[in-house]
Amino acid sequence: MNIYLVLLHIAGAVTLLLWATRMVRTGMERSQKAVLQRLLGQGGRGTLRMAGLGAGVAMLLQSSTAVALLAAGFAASGKLSLSLGLATLLGADLGSALVVQFLSINPEWLMPLLLLVGGTMFLRGRNRDVRQLGRVVMGIGLILISLQLIGQSTLPLRDAPMLPGIVAYLAGDPFTAFLLAAAFTWLIHSSVAFVLLVVTLAVQGLVPFELGASLVLGANIGSGLIAYVLTRTGTAVARRLTLGNLLFRSALAIVLLGLLWLSHIPGAYLGPDAARQIVNFHLAYNVILLVVALPLTRPMARLTEWLVRSPAGEAEARRISPVRLDDRLIGQPPLALASAKRELLRMAEVVERMLEPIMELYESADPEKIREIKQLEHAVNAAQSDIKLYLSRIRYPQPDGPEAMRGQELAQFAINLEYVGDAVVKTLVKLAETRSEQKVKFSAAGWRELNDLHYRVVENLHLALNVLMSEDRASAELLLAQKASMGDAGRASAAEHLARLRDGAQQSIATSNIHLETVRAFKTINSLLASVAYPVLRQTAQQG
Repeated sequence: MNIYLVLLHIAGAVTLLLWATRMVRTGMERSQKAVLQRLLGQGGRGTLRMAGLGAGVAMLLQSSTAVALLAAGFAASGKLSLSLGLATLLGADLGSALVVQFLSINPEWLMPLLLLVGGTMFLRGRNRDVRQLGRVVMGIGLILISLQLIGQSTLPLRDAPMLPGIVAYLAGDPFTAFLLAAAFTWLIHSSVAFVLLVVTLAVQGLVPFELGASLVLGANIGSGLIAYVLTRTGTAVARRLTLGNLLFRSALAIVLLGLLWLSHIPGAYLGPDAARQIVNFHLAYNVILLVVALPLTRPMARLTEWLVRSPAGEAEARRISPVRLDDRLIGQPPLALASAKRELLRMAEVVERMLEPIMELYESADPEKIREIKQLEHAVNAAQSDIKLYLSRIRYPQPDGPEAMRGQELAQFAINLEYVGDAVVKTLVKLAETRSEQKVKFSAAGWRELNDLHYRVVENLHLALNVLMSEDRASAELLLAQKASMGDAGRASAAEHLARLRDGAQQSIATSNIHLETVRAFKTINSLLASVAYPVLRQTAQQG
């Protein structure tokens, strides 16, 4: 077979493996995210208990990285201590290894059974949770199919003349194999998928145990790197958590890598063949990691606190109250919608904290204030996701009834608030940084215009929150009138700015792009905030 065709088949099979792994994780998150969050958020009763919870959630999500991100969020909000968070991640690492154990056992009858059951649940399920669980079962079946495809695609490689030399080199140089595995795992963002790929190649006789062990160690480090990189812009607490887990993994991996380099680790004790030896080595690594590191979570917490210092202003960001959506109310739509409105109000207050200091940033571009605003954006993004998921899980009596429609309207406003947060960080903050870097100043008239527009937007945010909570028609009409007035003010500012350009005002020329982009951003934010008025007007018009 043509080598390029072989590689194409392998690439397609690996892509299916990655997609199926993601399919399982997203299906579980969509159907059971609130339950998983409650387990992790309320389980702080000892390191052993949290390790067990971490292992269980990782097995359900088939991802230790997903557990790390959930735990980092709880740690950042103060609901999970650093030492207990580290215990959770150690358990999640073990849970991920147990997932590989389960998926590596592939009886012939299991794959078609999973596809049949999962497909029936997804196509015939009467509610969203059943359909998403069907998606999970289907995903596991597709993982098994992808492993079969990888095995079939790699059969021709056993006769490739260059393969023995490559395998011999990597087996004799475990450090290089370790680095390649860590890099590839980080690239595909899935240690489960990579280890399963290595095991499948071992089944075909392409990877001996010595090479597979180095690759497994690299995959574990790559998995720790994924979580650390994903939290690098988060709070100091979140970064401490993922850094501590990475340090634990790295210390044990380096010790075992040294043993591979200096001596021979007897794989015969781990199983009858290379594939089973690699799977069991992966499990043994994570069991040893849990046993050795679990008593050291407190010292590691102190070490990471010393390595990662909290910047000024982060303590305030951590005081943002966590989302408190009551799952007990999802069977009572009026109460559940009221709970969602309270969280929308909290979310909007965080957006207000992001928006208010913008003009100060245009003057000074204080790095600490910019960092705090970016941290607040993470809280807004998380709130939007939780509110939207909560609203989708409410059991409405009629799918097209007024309560279901109101739920959709609240979900849309949550999305709009997230867009406002994005506009603040990705547009206004960047423009403030650009002005500081270029060391340019606005003209006096331009500066007054921008301050006036900013004031209008903040006031309209307050008015939008009143409309959200009161659902008053007069307030909604006033909000839309203010939207129109804001549009007129924005167009007038742009026209005045262009007039100053024609007159050759140097300050206006230097800040032209920043001025016009700021006006556009303010108008966009104002329109997003005013959207809360339309459902109120429709509702009151129908009642009238």
